[in-house]
Amino acid sequence: MLELVDVTVGYGKTPVLRGVSLRVPEGGIVALLGANGAGKTTVMRTVMGLLKPWSGAVRYRGRDIGGWRTARIVRQGVGLVPEGRQIFGHLSVEENLRMGAYTRRDGGGVAEDRERVFRLFPVLKERLRQRAGTLSGGEQQMLAIGRALMARPRVLLLDEPSLGLAPLLVREIFGVLRRIHAEGTTVLVVEQNAHMALQVADYAYVLETGRIVREGEPSELLEDPEVRRAYLGG
Repeated sequence: MLELVDVTVGYGKTPVLRGVSLRVPEGGIVALLGANGAGKTTVMRTVMGLLKPWSGAVRYRGRDIGGWRTARIVRQGVGLVPEGRQIFGHLSVEENLRMGAYTRRDGGGVAEDRERVFRLFPVLKERLRQRAGTLSGGEQQMLAIGRALMARPRVLLLDEPSLGLAPLLVREIFGVLRRIHAEGTTVLVVEQNAHMALQVADYAYVLETGRIVREGEPSELLEDPEVRRAYLGG
């Protein structure tokens, strides 16, 4: 469904990704693991059209979308929950959710998806008129995911969804990711928290200094001594 093929890209004249290839099949949930500075967010920015590949291709449903405008990519069914949440703090919860649906014109479908978000995150319904900037960190992450879902994505990208959250909230967020996936949304999740990511994924890649150095099913990576040493504390 979503594929990077030998992608090299960077900032200015400095490459960050060097020949990266990965595949997110339709209906799958794929994890991309790596330390700070490995290039994980650059992968997301490249998929979303914020960076244009210097070489290689970004393919979505068989079409090369490398260099497309972000709004067009979102309309085609790719949603992003960015690192650090990046909600609109001065707007209400309701207004943030409306912003997530800004490319849509189907009022009935938007209303259905709004109710879906409330089923996934009941606390957002209770906070509907509250300014988003006054929410707790966990509630802001829920809002960021809910906002992305309002675009009704076929594939959802999540950049470090556990960042800055307490362990209990991390488990709650990943539980919701399982539900989103079970309801039919393809998922690519970028994470430093390898334990949680490998629990939900059915395939995973390891990115180091802009290159894919490992890939496989979670069970394989859990037994890989280099992965265990670098990401699992053992």
